[in-house]
Amino acid sequence: MLIDDIKIEVSAGNGGKGCVAFNKNLMSLGPAGGNGGKGGDVIFQGVSDLNALGQFRYKKQIFAENGRDGKGQFCDGPDGKDLVVKVPIGTVIHNLDTGISPEITKVGQQLTVAKGGRGGRGNFLFRSSRNTTPKQFEEGKEGQHLNIRLELKLIADVGFVGLPNVGKSSLLNEITNASAKVANYQFTTLEPNLGVHCGLILADIPGLIEGASAGKGLGIKFLKHIERTKILFHFISAESENPAKDYKLIRKELGKYNKNLLSKSEYVFLSKTDNVLPEDVKKKIKRLEKISKKILPISIHDWDSLQKVKDLLNKIEKEK
Repeated sequence: MLIDDIKIEVSAGNGGKGCVAFNKNLMSLGPAGGNGGKGGDVIFQGVSDLNALGQFRYKKQIFAENGRDGKGQFCDGPDGKDLVVKVPIGTVIHNLDTGISPEITKVGQQLTVAKGGRGGRGNFLFRSSRNTTPKQFEEGKEGQHLNIRLELKLIADVGFVGLPNVGKSSLLNEITNASAKVANYQFTTLEPNLGVHCGLILADIPGLIEGASAGKGLGIKFLKHIERTKILFHFISAESENPAKDYKLIRKELGKYNKNLLSKSEYVFLSKTDNVLPEDVKKKIKRLEKISKKILPISIHDWDSLQKVKDLLNKIEKEK
């Protein structure tokens, strides 16, 4: 199960407290209390693993290490270790306390989400000409405690969109090493699937239905994954009685959710052409050409049409 939206609590480490101590060396006087160590930070790091947020399915609270207390003889306490949390690229980190929402967009990118508390001063730093034997010290500062919402929005070069059961997953499996579930019924795909072809990341978005932009089904959950795709492959089944209506329905839902989705470069695939007569395919292509000029009839059982898809992807990769 893909986890792409979850709330967690994040706590950076507290600083250690300063020490009150005096020099134990023979013939030496004065304060010798060390400072407390700094608390560890909580750092989020981008990785390519789409399922990285699964670590929070049962673990809703994460903590960085506290700094250690200072000791005598000028020994400062060790700093707490930073906690590095791996999240998928495309993760938006919503700070529910401040409203700030930074993003992780690259593999290896690091973002400090919560800062550890500063360590307290030991009595050595309170010495002065008027106070040669200070007994003052500082408690360590508390680390930041934040309520975080992690929202994953896939970053892909090409997004596959369309109604349920129009052949998106089947094509992804044919042209990549993906192993998306395929069956001849609606809503086979319940979470996005990714594949790679010639350096392009392809995202198979689960089927949308009428009312998806208003939250019907799992529409909102799926629509957000289309926002960051650069190009859309719009699938329409050749078995549809009214392919133009299907096309307009999906475009309508995309526009209602985010008008910017309508400005993305789009190619229309008339899929499953092996299931209908050739003359019916030609008629449906003519209807669709009134709406879009980039129409490509395909079937996963037709090598020539698969090669045309691969040629298109190669062209996109070169332009990239």
